[in-house]
Amino acid sequence: MQGILYVAHGSRTEEGVAEAKTFIGSIMKKVPAAIQETSFLELSAPTIEEGFKKCVKRGATSVTVVPLFLLAAGHMKRDIPEILARLQKEYPGVAVALKDAAGVQADILDGLAEMAEQPAAGVHPGDTVLLAARGSSDPSVRTACEKIAAGLAERLGVQNTSTCYLASARPCLDEGMQWAVNTTLQGRKIIVIPYLLFPGVLFSKIIRAVKAYRQQGVPVFHTGPLSRHEAILQAFVKNALGKEAAGHAAASHSIGREKSRHRRRGKNGRP
Repeated sequence: MQGILYVAHGSRTEEGVAEAKTFIGSIMKKVPAAIQETSFLELSAPTIEEGFKKCVKRGATSVTVVPLFLLAAGHMKRDIPEILARLQKEYPGVAVALKDAAGVQADILDGLAEMAEQPAAGVHPGDTVLLAARGSSDPSVRTACEKIAAGLAERLGVQNTSTCYLASARPCLDEGMQWAVNTTLQGRKIIVIPYLLFPGVLFSKIIRAVKAYRQQGVPVFHTGPLSRHEAILQAFVKNALGKEAAGHAAASHSIGREKSRHRRRGKNGRP
């Protein structure tokens, strides 16, 4: 019998843990698997080991691990595989499969573009969009973030887009915000997109920065964590289901997303 183990990063904040559990619960409702468990890589409980053992105790003979990670860096390439390798030795009769991180997907980019339009009542070509990502020493993360920023520029029809990082890479958040202020013309807005699934310590840094600039009269907004958009939820549902099974489950959402694409085409003159 197949079991599915969802792995979120974990958070030092109660809000972040609670939102992660709610998000995973929403995925579970859309995935027809009898055995599904929640776990966290670090900082929160249950751990990956605890979640895995719960799956086995409930009768799972195979466990598919679905990581709730946006991009593949050290946690996906090293930390989670090492934990699963130890569990595989402890439970040699249980097959273990690790799914990929979300990566750069058109559906996710569509969702980000929709989120960018909400807090500031639309996006003007003269506005500035700043993607604030977690950050990593892995160069593939920077490459992915640059692709995401380019995809947002195309979808939103803006010229000024850039990326900053909340840890382990530069430009840092302060440098990214200063660039946005210096780049944005008077009367235009700055929209910060936190490339984070859930609220937590890093998201709080963005809130503080946005508040500080707003107190100085700068028209800056942020979109909130990504888990609050249906497109992001559907991306992880698709990963849990597998590509073939995901088509039917995402059909109704695709219709709504296509309507949104048409609205953006009308405004920007391109997809």
